[in-house]
Amino acid sequence: MTIRRLVALPVLAALLTGCGIRATEVPTDFGAAPSRVPCSLTGPDRSAQSSRGVPVQVFLLCGASLVAVDRTVPVPEGTPDAKRRVIVAQGLLDQLAASPSPAERSAGYTTYVPGALGVRGPGPKDPEDALRLSTAPSRLTSYALAQLVCTLSDSAATEGDGSVILGGPDAGPPRRYECTDEVRDRPAGTQPPSSEVM
Repeated sequence: MTIRRLVALPVLAALLTGCGIRATEVPTDFGAAPSRVPCSLTGPDRSAQSSRGVPVQVFLLCGASLVAVDRTVPVPEGTPDAKRRVIVAQGLLDQLAASPSPAERSAGYTTYVPGALGVRGPGPKDPEDALRLSTAPSRLTSYALAQLVCTLSDSAATEGDGSVILGGPDAGPPRRYECTDEVRDRPAGTQPPSSEVM
């Protein structure tokens, strides 16, 4: 009985190793592996971009993370810098609040930024690069706040250092919010880090 088992082991091993896919020297090209990841547009979505304006990027939610998409924001020629910042910021908010284009919706994009969200420049005691929202940042959902912070923090509306100073409509002190990798990857469970403005 023991001899039979010893003889059977090499035969069984040979059978198991023969079941794999054998290497070939002939080059094969069957294309890329199929992907189940949404959020890929086949080309530039012209329907979501107007023909005139400043090129910008806004962050929409797709899957469980934030993804940047291209947009344009109209800014009149010769607008002073202080006013230009607010115009760009309002344009970004409007783009975030708008429904994604049909191509973007079919690819899985969505937005949580509420409509009619307004923005103005700094209050009397605020830093000059602060922005005041018509709704306090603390009252926005984590998705909406992440979209706003990541969109505004890397735009012409701010200094482009990965942060943005936001306040609400009241006289409460604004806070500096940061867009981090964790915020972009997990906006549902990660609040944008914020700190008091000195």
